[in-house]
Amino acid sequence: MAISISVVLLLLVLAVIFLRNGGLKISHALVCLLLGFYLASTSIAPTISSGLTATADIVGSLRP
Repeated sequence: MAISISVVLLLLVLAVIFLRNGGLKISHALVCLLLGFYLASTSIAPTISSGLTATADIVGSLRP
């Protein structure tokens, strides 16, 4: 588990650096994709999923 968390943190830092740089290239997108896969295997995955679901519900209930 400690190795997974270290990889997740490393990929998170790389993704933030790439996004702050202003350009998201193919290599950057692959890092973000790997970050997503590693996050899906951690214990925080249900929290992320429920947060995204709640956000989608709020956005879906807005009327123009």
